[in-house]
Amino acid sequence: MRLFAISDLHLALGVDKPMDIFGPQWVGHAERMQKAWDAMVAPDDWVLVGGDTSWGLDFAEAKPDLEWLGQRTGRKVLIRGNHCTWWPRGAVVRDKLQAQVDPSIFLLQANAIRLDDGTVVVGSRLWDPPDAPWAEPDAAKIFQRELNFLQQSIDAGKKLGGCVPGARTIALVHYPPRYSDGRETGAVPLLKAAGVRSCIYGHLHGKDHKYGFQGDADGIRYYLASVDAIDFQPIPIELPPT
Repeated sequence: MRLFAISDLHLALGVDKPMDIFGPQWVGHAERMQKAWDAMVAPDDWVLVGGDTSWGLDFAEAKPDLEWLGQRTGRKVLIRGNHCTWWPRGAVVRDKLQAQVDPSIFLLQANAIRLDDGTVVVGSRLWDPPDAPWAEPDAAKIFQRELNFLQQSIDAGKKLGGCVPGARTIALVHYPPRYSDGRETGAVPLLKAAGVRSCIYGHLHGKDHKYGFQGDADGIRYYLASVDAIDFQPIPIELPPT
């Protein structure tokens, strides 16, 4: 079993939302991702998908994109992004959606996923930190709600054997918990307390890649996995030792 990550696929197979308006690097990006993914990932591998998978506004519009994802090799853990209106928040909704998506896709929201080797994946979408200059007026309310989801996920991870000293715990989020200028959001203390060793995030694109922190900080290794930051192919995630 190997572990990969990719985020912000921004598929639009069921809606008219061409991504090439954001630059030539997005031309034919779905085909490029498909070719790279299927060449790199084996059926027994896991891929952590960090949100903004589909531009579909509801499940019917997103279904072609989820079918595309289901056709890719490996097992996938999928989290919500800020554009995932097809996936309303709430554990009940999550469980109803889970029954409708491909069995190789596992939805992560207020729960946790245990991989074959005992690695436990926890996470939450998160949001812009309320103290950021670019934050919207309601950022504090939304961010706190996301922290609650993250804590619920961590609590679920403990029941699966993760989030304790010596366990291998990985966090999958959408918004960056830490920035390149040293700014840490309120998610970081929760990740540290849960013993998270690696954290995958996305959300940032183009010139904003530089704002995402990558590398090691206080025992956590951070990976920026937005597709336009990783040449539109999954990146391998090193499994930390237990």
